[in-house]
Amino acid sequence: MRSSPIFRLAHARDIPAMSKIRLAVTENALRDPSRITQKMYEDYLELLGRGWVSEVDGEITGFCYADKFQSSIWALFMSPEFEGRGHAKQLLKLATEWLFEQGHQEVRLSTGTGTRAERFYAAQGWKQERIEGNDAFYLLAASRITPQAA
Repeated sequence: MRSSPIFRLAHARDIPAMSKIRLAVTENALRDPSRITQKMYEDYLELLGRGWVSEVDGEITGFCYADKFQSSIWALFMSPEFEGRGHAKQLLKLATEWLFEQGHQEVRLSTGTGTRAERFYAAQGWKQERIEGNDAFYLLAASRITPQAA
């Protein structure tokens, strides 16, 4: 039996596990895995934003990064075996709350159209702004946070 998840700030030592998760996802898969570099993960830890991980029994199960300059979610990914357990919802909440605490009034993200991720963001109260090609762009305003999204 697995323990309850722990949610905490991401550290450089978590990057290999986060990268492994990013490369294992079936939706929004990277066409070119070399596009996301070790340095990008490192930069988003403190320089460009902040990252959080979910962890169960010492295993990283998912991660989320917030970009403080763009007021956006740079990444939110779960290990396929841990999808649907509420971890992504909590990670997203931590990231958006942090961005709002930084003084931002809106947070943005993009995801693939017609994906579970797109339905997930809509269910969390995010408003679709537009679709460009295969990408859907979403916005969450500080005033739009609802009890079910919080």
